Formats: sequence, structure tokens, C-alpha cells
Amino acid sequence: MRSQDAATYQDVARPLAVMAKPFPNGARTGWHAHARGQVLYATRGLMLAQTAAGTWAVPTGHALLIPPGLRHDIAMHGSVEMLTAYVSKAAWKENALAGCRVVRISRLTDAALAALVDEPLLYGRRGRHLAALILDEIARAPVADLALPMPAPSGLRRLCEAMIDDPRGAASLDALADRLAVSRRTLTRRFRQETGISFGAWQRRLRQLEALRLESEGLAWKEIAASVGYGSPQALRAMLRRRGGSAVAK
Repeated sequence: MRSQDAATYQDVARPLAVMAKPFPNGARTGWHAHARGQVLYATRGLMLAQTAAGTWAVPTGHALLIPPGLRHDIAMHGSVEMLTAYVSKAAWKENALAGCRVVRISRLTDAALAALVDEPLLYGRRGRHLAALILDEIARAPVADLALPMPAPSGLRRLCEAMIDDPRGAASLDALADRLAVSRRTLTRRFRQETGISFGAWQRRLRQLEALRLESEGLAWKEIAASVGYGSPQALRAMLRRRGGSAVAK
């Protein structure tokens, strides 16, 4: 049986090493980092990943790219089946995989990852072809809009973290401005400068992540819609279809 210890895969004399590992609902990895980069692929369930830069949702059929050495924490929602491709620093740079992003995994990439798991860790010619194919496909994979960027450490960041902890109680822009003793205009400008998106877009993404989490835990659509502030399950499903984050909504 292939090792489920991440340390096993960090010094393998191959550009790509793939580990399969299941996680129960509610499990989390804790904050950690790896020498290699990661392609964190959810074949089942939902993962919510955090780094200092933001939060990413990784639903079934998607993968999160995590650069070498970046500290992160992964929380599991629902029973999660994960394939992690550990990518050497040289291969990460050569394929221009860059920073964190969630990408959609094609059927071809899925099949190649599953096939590489069945190869020896020090694979031969067939494994090298599979690894090259995976890296090429990942580099060209379409990006999914499933990131929640965070402001720099500050009072604003702490307020955003509080909204993540309790999405149902998300505050308005005016309320945040009052708490930080700044004008609405100043806060609007600062929020966009630090996150790259507007506060309204950030709140919509937060609701999307919360909807994905509740969906993975088996809640009814009516309950999910009410929890994230949508008037009807139909409106919520339409939003998730537009943003490509929910297999159930499609």
C-alpha cells in the first residue's frame, strides 16, 4: 500500500509524486508547509484551505495549487477523498505554476493522476509520460473563481475573519467603516487595494463558500439559501451554476 505520510514524497527523485489519502468529515490538517509544491485534488467531498493570503474552496473535481514552502491549513467537509501531487521546485518553476489558485480538473488529468498512483514511487518510462502530461494539463487548466482574498493584517482583516467565522452575521460596508472609524469611500478604496476585488464581490464569494460547505454536509437547499441570505433555493442554485462551484447545482 502506498504511504499516506507526506514526508515520504518530498525527496523522491522524480518531478511528480502522487499520494492518495481519505479524510473523515471534520478533519483538518493543521498549519504546515511542504518543501514541494502541491496540486491538491478533491476526488470526493469539499476542502476549505487557508493561507495568509486568503481562503480557497476546493470542491469535487477541482484542485488547489499550493506553492512550495507556503504554510496552509485544510479543513474537510463531508468525507473527502484527496489525491495530492507533490511537485518538485524545479518542475513547479519550469511549468510556471505560480501562486495559489483553484483549477478545474479535466477527465484526462483525473485519469492520469489515478494511473500514476498505481505506478511505483520511482516510476519508469510510463510514469514519466504520465507526470509530464499531468504537469502540462495543470498548467493549462481553467481557473475557478473560488478564492476569498484577505486584507493585510489589521483591524480590517480581523473583521473579515469574524465574518468568515460567522457568514450569517456578515456586516455591511457602512457598519465596517463605522467600526474602523473611516469613511465608506476610504474603506471601499482600501478594500479593493488590499484584496483586488470590491467588498460586495468579497461578500458574495463568502456566501458561496458557506453554501458549498453546507451543501457538503447534506443540508437541504432551502436551509442553505436561508443561511447565506438568498431568498430562494433557485436563486442560490443559479448563482452557484454561474460561478461553477457546485456539482449538485448543475
